[in-house]
Amino acid sequence: MVLTSVMLLSGCASWNKTQKGAVVGTATGGALGAVIGRASGNTALGAIIGATVGGASGAVIGNKMDKQAEEIRKTVPDAKVERVGEGIVVEFSSNVLFGFDKSGLSDEAKTNLNKLVTVLDSYSDTDIEVQGHTDSKGSEAYNMNLSEQRATAVSSYLNYKGINNNRVNIKGFGENAPKYDNDSADGRAQNRRVEFLITANEKMKAEAQQESSN
Repeated sequence: MVLTSVMLLSGCASWNKTQKGAVVGTATGGALGAVIGRASGNTALGAIIGATVGGASGAVIGNKMDKQAEEIRKTVPDAKVERVGEGIVVEFSSNVLFGFDKSGLSDEAKTNLNKLVTVLDSYSDTDIEVQGHTDSKGSEAYNMNLSEQRATAVSSYLNYKGINNNRVNIKGFGENAPKYDNDSADGRAQNRRVEFLITANEKMKAEAQQESSN
């Protein structure tokens, strides 16, 4: 587990994406995800690794996620899209989705989310976790509440646009999981973000297992 964690943290950016699932499967998914999430400060990375299947089935899932990630990149140019393990992280800076210190979706936000919904509809065998994050300005309690409100607003809009509510889970992290430097204005702006974690649901996992055994 430790060896796999080191490999993921130090070299995942250069890996062949469809191979990551098979490699990650050499360790226990949930435990490994928790280790990596804490070590890297990256809640998205930890959660996706925690949901991994691994082995040949993981490679099949990885291939499907490659295709979906590429489609999101083409369809939603304002989003940062990263393939991790057997999942996808889609990151929106909060200023793309919200006004300053607001939790109501802007018109620009709805336009971007409509584009994302088009892809999510085409790949219905996935689960989606919506994570809200803030910078370190303001009180911890206020930031936690704001991050939860923003994640809820995004989830509600996805449901309004036809994404089954059973597919979506929300989490607010407030200021507790920065990916960027809170000591600079640019870093704080990047920490004010909403991330979508896209992973295989049970149906996709079962189909991948069947496909890999044939």
